[in-house]
Amino acid sequence: MDKTEAMCTLEKRGNIFLLTLTGTDEHRLHPNLIDSIRAALHTVRSECTSSSSALITTAQGKFFSNGYDLKWALVNKARQELMSKKLRSLVSDLISLPVPTIAAVTGHASAAGFVFALCHDYIVMRKDRGFLYMSELDIGYPIPIWFTALVKCKVGSPGVWREVVLKAAKLTAEMGVERGIVDSAHDGVEETVEAGVKLGEELVRRNWDGKVYAGCRKTLYVELLNKLGSDETVGDYGDDEANKTLSKL
Repeated sequence: MDKTEAMCTLEKRGNIFLLTLTGTDEHRLHPNLIDSIRAALHTVRSECTSSSSALITTAQGKFFSNGYDLKWALVNKARQELMSKKLRSLVSDLISLPVPTIAAVTGHASAAGFVFALCHDYIVMRKDRGFLYMSELDIGYPIPIWFTALVKCKVGSPGVWREVVLKAAKLTAEMGVERGIVDSAHDGVEETVEAGVKLGEELVRRNWDGKVYAGCRKTLYVELLNKLGSDETVGDYGDDEANKTLSKL
């Protein structure tokens, strides 16, 4: 793996951890970026044992995350397997993290990037730029069962499941609020991050036990956790299918 430019930083502000995907690229979920995020979560886990805390995840630039790094992964099956395995491990890390988590989405969150945002307990989103978008149908890439299990855990309405998965709708922040996916919409980057921090501070004041909080979350998402052990879509692509998908990116 030779892609190292897209990484993240972790800043602690009192009891708030601020994880930021850095740079102005698309923050595609290459294994190196996933490893960087997981390392930051490990730090949060190790430093939040003595007091109540919360995690805010955001990103610099136009994108929150534009999904998998398919140009890297579709070279061969081994790369697809590695990328899927690492993302599923990241999802497991987030669900077991003993602090409330908030995604401050300040740009586009597509496909696996949308999944990454959904794995947080709350989403606050910038309303003047960006959309939530499950793009698999439009780019001709198969959607794994665990993706849809997450959608069903996080989104209450079967009509919205259909809109997200079978219509590949591009949802703005305000549309996300209407559909119960986004908790609040804000005017710009600073306002969105500030809203995430304010919500995090409100949750910190509840002074919940982190282990109990993580246990409740795991119970809530048990259907998703039961699907994370495998990804049935990995390796389905031949060269022709891969080229068709890559041409649409």
